[in-house]
Amino acid sequence: MSGRSTLPALPEGAGSFAGRLIAWQKRHGRHDLPWQQRPGGERDPYRVWLSEIMLQQTQVATVIPYYRRFLERFPTLAALAAAPQGDVLEHWAGLGYYARARNLHRCAQTLVAEDAGYGGNFPRQPERIAELPGIGRSTAAAIAVFGFGERAAILDGNVKRVFARCFGIEGFPGSQPVEKRMWAIAEALLPQTDVDAYTQGLMDLGATVCTRANPRCADCPMAAICVARDAARQDELPTPKPRKAVPERCATPLFLDDGESVLLERRPPTGIWGGLLAPPEVVAAGVAGGADLGSQQIAAAAEALARRHGCRLLSVEALPPLTHAFTHFRLHLNPQRCRVERIASVAAEPGWEWIAWRDGTTTVASAALPAPIRKILAEAARQPGLILGRVSEA
Repeated sequence: MSGRSTLPALPEGAGSFAGRLIAWQKRHGRHDLPWQQRPGGERDPYRVWLSEIMLQQTQVATVIPYYRRFLERFPTLAALAAAPQGDVLEHWAGLGYYARARNLHRCAQTLVAEDAGYGGNFPRQPERIAELPGIGRSTAAAIAVFGFGERAAILDGNVKRVFARCFGIEGFPGSQPVEKRMWAIAEALLPQTDVDAYTQGLMDLGATVCTRANPRCADCPMAAICVARDAARQDELPTPKPRKAVPERCATPLFLDDGESVLLERRPPTGIWGGLLAPPEVVAAGVAGGADLGSQQIAAAAEALARRHGCRLLSVEALPPLTHAFTHFRLHLNPQRCRVERIASVAAEPGWEWIAWRDGTTTVASAALPAPIRKILAEAARQPGLILGRVSEA
């Protein structure tokens, strides 16, 4: 059976789906998440939006400490909009998928802009919310439901898994025909009342019971109507995404280290690690990056980089290599620690910063660094003699 199967408008068992889910959520669902704690009992679209963006591609346990720190620094939409993007990225560093942070900042600025017509507030309608930067249809619906009490259907990855298993929907959920079918089901199942509990229940069920691996079917409120459980096909549904060969890329980052600080470059706002601080990469003899570059090419590039920034190169040492998986490719890093002595009083070029190892307003531990770069520096700090300074792994 394919994603174009001729199922009825509502699959068998759908009639009792919402009622089962709402009753289960009220008794067994999550009620103590920090973004559910509304001051004075008031709905707060800002907190809902922030949590929904952070929870994209990230588990709740990981998000909670970031959410609390972020909210402490940016307690309101206006505070977030007024902050420099670098500050926003620093408080996001470690969560990954940094386009989310850039879109978060851009969305806040859009909402408070005088000529945008939002008056510093989120619109109530999910269709209008979805027009804002970084907000898709499902996230917009969640903001409308939890932030304003509107009636709107969500369809994130967890919900797709629940629908695929419960109703036996074949085909990869990310394909257009299957996703269209699932959106129709999501809209049709939406109850007239208790939409908050229903929507939270969908999220809770997918995150805590109908999990990707080892689902807890015995605890599921849909056990009696679940097609996958009845046919013992929990491992087959949802249908996996067709596999493609993952491209492999190599890069040789250079860490100029004078013993007290390390030289990093602010990446362009778009692209890999956009807006974050990262080391430059070898560009020698027409070759950019590459873990297979020869030591002479690396040394020549390090020498040129040191001279450019008023330094004398003392030594070049290979740090432990690291492989980092992105969504669409795998990156192999062959980092090099370039010990230098600053011999000229040269101000850092625009976009470049000497970041202190330990003492300073911004340190390696607090700077907005990509996760793999932070891992490299933390690992280097554990090896005596490799790094003169010391960096926290926080």
